[in-house]
Amino acid sequence: MTRLWMVSLLLIAAPALWLFGPTHATPEVDADARKIEVVGDLSTARRVAILIPGVATKVSNFDTGLGGVARRAPAWQARRLRDEITALQPGAPVAVIAWLGYDTPDGVRVDALREDRAAAGALALEQYVAGLIEARPELEITLIGHSYGSIVAGQAAANLPPQVTDIVAIGSPGMGVPTVADLDSQARVWAGSAPDDWTRRLPGVRIFGVGHGRLPIDAAFGALPLPAGDVAGHDGYFVPGTSSLTAMAEIALGQPATSRSGSDSPRNASSVASSDGR
Repeated sequence: MTRLWMVSLLLIAAPALWLFGPTHATPEVDADARKIEVVGDLSTARRVAILIPGVATKVSNFDTGLGGVARRAPAWQARRLRDEITALQPGAPVAVIAWLGYDTPDGVRVDALREDRAAAGALALEQYVAGLIEARPELEITLIGHSYGSIVAGQAAANLPPQVTDIVAIGSPGMGVPTVADLDSQARVWAGSAPDDWTRRLPGVRIFGVGHGRLPIDAAFGALPLPAGDVAGHDGYFVPGTSSLTAMAEIALGQPATSRSGSDSPRNASSVASSDGR
């Protein structure tokens, strides 16, 4: 059964899941499910990019990738982003953090269609960011949420400090809200999806707490477009040579090439203007 068919069936069953499922369950915190890796010198960094992984990312595959596929590994992704940042600006004071700070859903099942784990992850992310800012108030932070990780970022957005300048959603099934404005954040919000990313085919709905709403790549959502036309699949966003990797590196550097990204709508233009005035 494909992921899309599984998601569709679960959405059809949403009323039953709402009535009989653990609708308000809070996942237990398992310290063994957490792992964080810093690439670069955090003590001297002026900017930080935090990568938030999605479903089925565990400590056991943090370095090797789900199914042994390296490009799915948060550690590999963080190194590729740091390499791209260095290529664009040698010696840039930017650190990249692969942050597995929450218990991800085990796969595309009921937990992945609900936001209980994302809510728990958002609280952990808020605390982690607060700790970074307490130690280094001058830091500027970019959040990059992949797949379910973008929901975590979306849940946290309203409670993050102004030092979080950018939130990037890649391969996102939704961020739990219908528009950027509903995130209630001053950060710039970016969204990109590969042409063949399976999340593109999701219905973009939320029924009885199941599903994550409008896709961030939908123009009506209002996010700035992140280029991803040359990306293959759901997990190719950090592959060297892709436009998505370059764009994320530029954002992490605080130098997003919005004109190359195709940002030309009034909403995007005003967002960039206000953020450039920080």
